[in-house]
Amino acid sequence: MWNALINAGTLGMTLLTAWIAKERLRDLLATARTSADRSHIGHLRWKFLTWCADSDIPEVRQLATTIDRWWAEIEAFIHTGHSNAKSEGINRVIKLVARAAHGFRNPTNQRLRTRCVTTRRARGHLRTA
Repeated sequence: MWNALINAGTLGMTLLTAWIAKERLRDLLATARTSADRSHIGHLRWKFLTWCADSDIPEVRQLATTIDRWWAEIEAFIHTGHSNAKSEGINRVIKLVARAAHGFRNPTNQRLRTRCVTTRRARGHLRTA
């Protein structure tokens, strides 16, 4: 894969640089729930940020800026293993329901409909025979 991208010219090198940045970020996030020490996490973060800073791809640099801006939250995830993914998923479902209904006429109906959609039974986890 590497040789094919290198031989593809400028576009191939751009893809390879972005792919390596993604892999460095995955290495950093893979330390979640592994009880890795701070120096190891700091080293992986440094490798990711320097790789992105040395690249001349604006999207990769923007990714590094975003990771750096959100580092406190990312570090909390790495150390605790907890994220807000469940609440974000539920919020997404609520927004989809609101869009499908084209607005609600009263708050009671809105609460009832969103509660029905976000229960475990509605999502298919507790299917009864």
